[in-house]
Amino acid sequence: MARCSFCRETIDRGTGTMLVKNDGKILFFCSSKCDKNMMKLGREPRHVRWTGAFAREKKQSKAGAGEVKE
Repeated sequence: MARCSFCRETIDRGTGTMLVKNDGKILFFCSSKCDKNMMKLGREPRHVRWTGAFAREKKQSKAGAGEVKE
């Protein structure tokens, strides 16, 4: 199964869209919402609250904030 290039959700077979860029890179999108956020609006997944990348980065920053640096 493919994963969405923007939000990293798994895409069921027969759903979603596939975009092949001129340089040969293949991008998979689970919905038009992800497609528009990445291609049309040029957003980074780590800055969009509903993506998995945002949650991972927030979790890492919380774990790093608890450490005491000397």
